[in-house]
Amino acid sequence: MKKPLFFLFAIASVFFSLSARSQQVDSIRFFTDEQPLEMNLTTDIKGLQSQKGDDVFQEGTVTIKFPDSTTVTETVNVGARGKFRRGYCRIPPMMINFRSAGPSKLASLGKLKLVIGCGARADDEQLLLKEFLIYKIYNLLEEKSFRVRLIKTNYTDSKNRVKPFTQYSFLIEDDGDMARRNGCKKKEHGPYQTESTNRALMTKVAIFEYLIGNADWSVPNLHNIKLIFERKDDAALPYAVPYDFDYCGLVDASYAVPNEILGTEKITERVYRGFPRTMEELQATFALFRDKKEAIYSLINNFSLLAARNKKIMTDYIDDFYKTINNENEARSIFIDKARTN
Repeated sequence: MKKPLFFLFAIASVFFSLSARSQQVDSIRFFTDEQPLEMNLTTDIKGLQSQKGDDVFQEGTVTIKFPDSTTVTETVNVGARGKFRRGYCRIPPMMINFRSAGPSKLASLGKLKLVIGCGARADDEQLLLKEFLIYKIYNLLEEKSFRVRLIKTNYTDSKNRVKPFTQYSFLIEDDGDMARRNGCKKKEHGPYQTESTNRALMTKVAIFEYLIGNADWSVPNLHNIKLIFERKDDAALPYAVPYDFDYCGLVDASYAVPNEILGTEKITERVYRGFPRTMEELQATFALFRDKKEAIYSLINNFSLLAARNKKIMTDYIDDFYKTINNENEARSIFIDKARTN
């Protein structure tokens, strides 16, 4: 009798395991859905603030309410990330590891970056919403881009040393998922020079960074840039994918300071950090930006969570970019004559 019962138990266990996995959240679809989610995050916030080093995690609990009213509560691991903001902001940006022992509906999400406001004021939340929109703008321009999901997050300190508060945040798509849905892969690699990446995409990235007024990126140092590689062609040059835009002029965060090396006096000053391109290459890329202009403005103006004043600030700033690319002499001066050469 014991042997048949053992096999029945084993079969039931396998079935339960498969059933649990089949109910996991689809990590790709999670970032294609547009509706904001609501999440309760409970962890030792003071402990998070005092964390030193990378890949240091502590236990937490998340409860996510999905648009279909499904609610999932699971144990996660939470870690602080970032360097400057870890020491400057009220709560540092976080990495949430959704993988946990046993059956889990959220484990498929893996480890995701949670971008949060630097402080608890309404203005801090508005800065975060601006950065969220920048990711969405780049999504309009390029599929090889990080998708984001807006989250209304209720923060609770597990040790009751920080008063609970609620603020919008957003999760950033896993880089492996982003690569996979584009027929690419991520892999360990040594340094790549900027011009050793896919040229057409690098042109788009550099012009996009100019549009948003961001000089805080580097391919050789992999600073706010990820490289992904063709899955079926090992000889193909990698693709550069930008992220982390809070230090750009379009956000204009109070903690962002001008780059002394570039000689800028304010964060809203644009500097082209790409290499020279021919006018034919530039015009081909400008055509895409022109084609997406109305969609970009619509995205900003129809985003109800952004204050009207900030919508105007963002669209005015973008207006200046379009004036530049529509003036061939000015475009030649910025993107060819004054472009970097090393």
